[in-house]
Amino acid sequence: GWGKANKQLEAENELLRSEIHEMKRVLAANRIDTIQFEGLKRSRYHFVGAQVINVTTNHSHNLLTLDKGTKDGIKPEMGVVCSSGVVGIVYLTSEHYSIVMPIINMKSRISCQLKEHLSFGTVEWQFGSAEYAYMTGVPLHIKAAKNEVVETSGHSDIFPSGIPIGKVESFGQSSDGMSQSLKVHLAVDFTTIRNVSVITNYDHAEKKQLEFVADSLMNID
Repeated sequence: GWGKANKQLEAENELLRSEIHEMKRVLAANRIDTIQFEGLKRSRYHFVGAQVINVTTNHSHNLLTLDKGTKDGIKPEMGVVCSSGVVGIVYLTSEHYSIVMPIINMKSRISCQLKEHLSFGTVEWQFGSAEYAYMTGVPLHIKAAKNEVVETSGHSDIFPSGIPIGKVESFGQSSDGMSQSLKVHLAVDFTTIRNVSVITNYDHAEKKQLEFVADSLMNID
């Protein structure tokens, strides 16, 4: 009778409540302040939100651990960002966890550009402060400004263009004197980082295929 129907309704309500709670949790976990990123404003990228559950900042090869893995669609070589900018690149995954190689790892290389001068280079880290990295390969004639934004170039198949990496702090030359090496104050504070987003669909399969066909045609002669 009524008692049974009420119990049924209550069970269904409980289920709905838990589903709504789960939806809220998923939305909160996937939140990302895309307003920060010019390059993502008009984008259709998919993000998986994750929590940083371990991070080192004082080793030469620092790593970050996330609480999401292959079960959540994360694979190696996916880009990782947070609301302030570029974090790094997924390195290893298991079902429920991911290891990220952050910018502050001596093996890290991220393709970048100066926002105003549109000069391309690579952001590399030298063992030391977790606040700074270096933009290498900048031609000597480029007169970058202090505090000019260094951002992703979109030249790699990992990040869209226009995501902040940091700001120019000071100027120097490469060891061979043939180009500039700019000291960059990183946008992300790796000592306090908690919430990140993994870009799960930035996969230029079509672009790669087209480039492969073009290369093949070029090599026909």
